[in-house]
Amino acid sequence: MYAIVKIGNHQFRVVKGQSITVNRLEGNEGENVELGEVLLYSNEGKVEVGTPTTGKKIQAKILEHLKGDKVIVFKKKRRKGYKVKNGHRQALTKISVEAIA
Repeated sequence: MYAIVKIGNHQFRVVKGQSITVNRLEGNEGENVELGEVLLYSNEGKVEVGTPTTGKKIQAKILEHLKGDKVIVFKKKRRKGYKVKNGHRQALTKISVEAIA
């Protein structure tokens, strides 16, 4: 049994017991989160597709909030003396899928 769920602007294939890293979600560590936008649900070969499917919910638990790897953004214009160096670390949340209902 698996489902394809939309979290933010990304789509993830989730199974019960799986832990995934997604963009930062509202809530504290240890809280339960309900992910309602299920795009596809498959149970023993029976597939249900919708935009989103009706009545399907994903129960997940927030494990931790963390930051992603640092990405360096470097801009330069040659022969002008212009150089800018910036860094970015994406705010992420690690969640564990508890149930697909």
